[in-house]
Amino acid sequence: MKIIKLKIKTKSQNYPIFIGSNLTSHIAKLAKNNSLNFKQCLLIIDKNISRKIISKIKKSLIKKKLYIYYFHASEVNKNQNSVNKILNILLNKNFSREDCLISIGGGITGDVSGFAASQFKRGLKFINIPTTLLSQVDSSIGGKTGINTKYGKNLIGSFYQPNLVISDIQFLKTLPRRELICGYGEILKHSLIASKKFFNFLNKNSLKIINLKSPFIEKSIYESCKIKKSVVEKDEKEKGLRKILNFGHTFAHSYEASMGYSKKLNHGEAVILGMKTALKFSLKNNLIKNKEYNSIINHISNSNLPSNIKKFFEIKDLNKILFFMLKDKKNNSNKINLVLLKKIGSPIINKEYSKNTLNLFLKSELIN
Repeated sequence: MKIIKLKIKTKSQNYPIFIGSNLTSHIAKLAKNNSLNFKQCLLIIDKNISRKIISKIKKSLIKKKLYIYYFHASEVNKNQNSVNKILNILLNKNFSREDCLISIGGGITGDVSGFAASQFKRGLKFINIPTTLLSQVDSSIGGKTGINTKYGKNLIGSFYQPNLVISDIQFLKTLPRRELICGYGEILKHSLIASKKFFNFLNKNSLKIINLKSPFIEKSIYESCKIKKSVVEKDEKEKGLRKILNFGHTFAHSYEASMGYSKKLNHGEAVILGMKTALKFSLKNNLIKNKEYNSIINHISNSNLPSNIKKFFEIKDLNKILFFMLKDKKNNSNKINLVLLKKIGSPIINKEYSKNTLNLFLKSELIN
């Protein structure tokens, strides 16, 4: 069993990330080897996880007292009501802070579970087992938890680092191609904000990665996690540098919210569209050179990633998109705070623009 290990070191918590195959058969062992001890645990399991995998997980935790809550993961269910259901189970079963909550699912499951863990008695032991490519390379790392409201995405939440992250590549083999493309969007983002070398690797191997070919998938997960680790360790609470991880996300979150978190547009797809929009806006404002811009756009096209916002939106949707952009958590004024790109590996944070400027730009994108 070949295991890749990364250690995250933040002010609030140090914890390992394990990347490998068939790791879910060794949850208790990995926990114990990392001094994470508990007698009982609540498993929050995405309803889409196969019974065969659940059986493996239960077997690996056979010496623990187990409770299971099957969660219907969707952006619509990423809310306080779902968090309350988890908290009620923990309270009803007399959990203590020495017990453990284990999330087994994608980013939504991890966000809801992590937020519940942060609220319960001001902090419960938390293991995150991400089961999608997107959650393995992004949302399971760094301690951001959160839920949606009618005002926008992730506007209520906490910074709460897990005690352990277990990324089992076997889960990825159960995913539809659409989900793998969603995860690839976050991998691409990490290369754009941090590493031309990594981008060049992706440029040569994107289809192999999306098709889960070894060793390309393992390397892309590891490099992606390494980039996020570097950022989170320097800025755990998003006071400055960590904002670069939001490249493309101001547009993306607004696109998702404008569609009512419809399954017609998944988060990873929205991120890809959001990055393309942010790149075009960077070009319009003379921040990025044509050659660099075209190399990224060609990569998006050659990798068969979603790229046309007009497939999802019309001019009539513009006011709704702008409404949610103005609610973005990065904003400190009545202007919209964007993360843009100067060149691959050189993002720019805290660029503020008026609603009118964004209105004119998005209008041209939806018309032309």
